Amino acid sequence: MRGFARHGRRGQLNWSRLNHVLIPSTKDGRDRFRRNRFARWVIGPVARTWFSLTTEGRGLFGLALLASLVGLDVLHGQTYWLWAACLSLLAASVLARPWMGLQEVSVQVDGPERVAVGAPVHFQIKLTHQGFRDYTDLRVQRPFLPWDGTWLESAPRVARLRPGGQSHCRATARFLERGPHHLDPFSVGALVPLGLAVGPSLESRGTRFMVVPPIAPVVELEWPDRLRHQIGGVRLASRTGESLELAGLRDWQQGDRLRDLSARGSARRGQPVVREYQQEYFSRIAVFFDPDGRTASEQAFEASIALTAGVIEFLMRGDSLVDLFIGGPGAGVVPLGRSRGGLDRALDALAGVRSRPAFCETVKPSELGNGLEAFSAAFLIGSADGGGRSPWLEGLARSGLGARWIRVVDGLEGEAPSVPGLRVNRLTAHSVEAAIRSRSGLRL
Repeated sequence: MRGFARHGRRGQLNWSRLNHVLIPSTKDGRDRFRRNRFARWVIGPVARTWFSLTTEGRGLFGLALLASLVGLDVLHGQTYWLWAACLSLLAASVLARPWMGLQEVSVQVDGPERVAVGAPVHFQIKLTHQGFRDYTDLRVQRPFLPWDGTWLESAPRVARLRPGGQSHCRATARFLERGPHHLDPFSVGALVPLGLAVGPSLESRGTRFMVVPPIAPVVELEWPDRLRHQIGGVRLASRTGESLELAGLRDWQQGDRLRDLSARGSARRGQPVVREYQQEYFSRIAVFFDPDGRTASEQAFEASIALTAGVIEFLMRGDSLVDLFIGGPGAGVVPLGRSRGGLDRALDALAGVRSRPAFCETVKPSELGNGLEAFSAAFLIGSADGGGRSPWLEGLARSGLGARWIRVVDGLEGEAPSVPGLRVNRLTAHSVEAAIRSRSGLRL
């Protein structure tokens, strides 16, 4: 589930992930590791001492290590005095930490619920002081990020926190893997006078957010060559009571509602007359995402996910109801509707997509049954080659449902697969990425 910043063939060694192989990827896993005896009694004290040092303190510790190596020969040099001086300053700073605690100070961290892959995410840090002591030189310590995360700015600092006051600062990061993220708490501590360590820290709550795929900007989307219609318009997908328009008057018939009677028309005609309304119709579109990325590059697979999000966003801007189908074992439908929350549900569903067997390999059109009758058209979007997709789309066509197949590829070499009665479009992953970066619209 990597983003556009990390491309390559599936199965290629990911050095960033390998660098974090011994670190649990979830916060629950990290908390369980911290609670075991080995972590509490061996790793815990060393880690707490190390993380209590400031950048300057860690630099001085590195200098002490270098001085210890140079000063091994105590008979022919005096470099060991430098090692002793550095270590003494560090020891004095660590021993002074208990007297630098923060009293009646709370830490709150707010962040967005969703952020796109590769986009900066800003964490707003608020310090609230309800005591009577004036604090200066506070340092905010940021949590250790997973393999796909990178801090984009230096750690924030608070010069002064007055009694009864508040202070705000910000930390900015970027994440490259789609899916849920749960960071460890942020912490704040007062600087020890020597500036080499911070006092006992106050921690915030853990921060949760979802890294979702970027939305490819789609400005034009051609419908399938064939739309399913019914008398009065495109197949009715919902009834909107406030959008009824008066079409005219007609004579009363058995079964008409009394509320539709027209008093003036009945008086003029001398017989019952009812008002006839025209119901507004919405088209209901099925968007099938093909999660088969076994034969595609990581770049094309991620671009197909971004394109699916863009197509859904474009359809929801119009008068369409959209249902998202994600293939694979246990696949289901995600009804999105037309609200903004529907787009968020689609992004959340696409954020958890991993490469797995294609929709056409697990579900046949006939198995969807009468569920397809409510749709006017369908779009199949993916990055895999033909395989069993052509017969699957032909099955949709035989059911009377117009469909389009949009495939994202690495290059335009070769012929596009031919499906009788259906249009197949191919798009390069590079063009999708370029459109996302420049925000230039895609015309499909």
